[in-house]
Amino acid sequence: PPASQNNEQGSTLRDLLTTTAGKLRLGSTDAGIAFAPVYSTGTASGKSGRTMPNILDDIIASVVENKIPPNRAPKINVKSEIKDEPKDDRKCIQDDCSKPYSDIQYSWICDKHVLWLRDHKNSNNWKLFKECWKQGRPVLVSGMHKKMNFSLWKAESISLDFGNQQADILNCKDSIISNTNVKEFWDGFEDVSKRQKIKNGETALLKLKDWPSGEDFKAMMPARYEDLLKSLPLPEYCSPEGKLNLASHLPGFFVRPDLGPRLCSAYGVAATKDHDIGTTNLHIEVSDVVNILVYVGIAKGNGVLSKSGVLKKFEEEDLDDLLRKRLKDSSELPGALWHIYAGKDADKIREFLQKIAKEQGLEVLPEHDPIRDQSWYVNKKLRQRLLEEYGVKTCTIIQFLGDAIILPAGALHQV
Repeated sequence: PPASQNNEQGSTLRDLLTTTAGKLRLGSTDAGIAFAPVYSTGTASGKSGRTMPNILDDIIASVVENKIPPNRAPKINVKSEIKDEPKDDRKCIQDDCSKPYSDIQYSWICDKHVLWLRDHKNSNNWKLFKECWKQGRPVLVSGMHKKMNFSLWKAESISLDFGNQQADILNCKDSIISNTNVKEFWDGFEDVSKRQKIKNGETALLKLKDWPSGEDFKAMMPARYEDLLKSLPLPEYCSPEGKLNLASHLPGFFVRPDLGPRLCSAYGVAATKDHDIGTTNLHIEVSDVVNILVYVGIAKGNGVLSKSGVLKKFEEEDLDDLLRKRLKDSSELPGALWHIYAGKDADKIREFLQKIAKEQGLEVLPEHDPIRDQSWYVNKKLRQRLLEEYGVKTCTIIQFLGDAIILPAGALHQV
């Protein structure tokens, strides 16, 4: 047949498959197509009944059986198809997961937006993770520290091995970066009296910025590199050799982002007067990220909140009930506070931050992007305004020792 006829027939079959599947899935007996839906018959509890078709197989069988002419387009209203789709895909995944994944210990947190896998050892975790990952949702896996050599990650151990190295240290309060000896940072990690002071005598909130990273990490810290790799959650996805880790299997001519690993170390805000600053401002990563909390230091010295004071600060957040319950578990050690936003809300958040900047009398230049520039930590008051004025809800997660937080590319977050 002529080429034009081939194109028309292919287009018709494709349209038939894509536009019909939704109606059959929703149980319509009149999908507005050129053939009646095919149902298999069977018995359940001794009664004869109709079951939903295996959509793709049955559509193809029906197309062949009825020999639909290539020029006969399916009669279907696309608008009604979209309108009839389930509005909350989160319900679908939860309902679907309850039976087939009964062998996996998991919960839903953050208004059922984040999957929490509670048993890091379960070899079937990746099957449930896959369903969640399709929808671009964050995932929390707890207990990773139980697989690691904890002594390698202690502050004093890293300081002893690498204290003579030079690195960039960021002052989170005023965003000033200085190149200094790594030992100076680690000496003050758990002893506030040894930390730098800023102009008004206040203790500096410092961050050792992505040191070391990528190939440097592997070359400098081979033992820690191997310990981290063997302890990664969901190795099918997260391991460099994982069968579902797409980036690791791309041909060599692709330009890849820096996939790390990198070590991110920072002082907590518990010893500072201003608790409205963060160690990682709001930003977006260009690749998927897995962040494992390998060590939590307990700061000592004047002005530091007690353990109960730190817990009280966490409890003031808008937390999921399950996270509140974890806070009361003495065997759990909280270390970091995350605020996460879906990528689809990026434009609203950008507009909101530009609005706040104008309110504060800051210059808003057209070439500046508040998210790309990582110039904002959205404090509690602003998070409330973001919800009230733009309808954007914050997903708040407490990261405990050993927790791995896995974020899809494009998800906004601050720590």
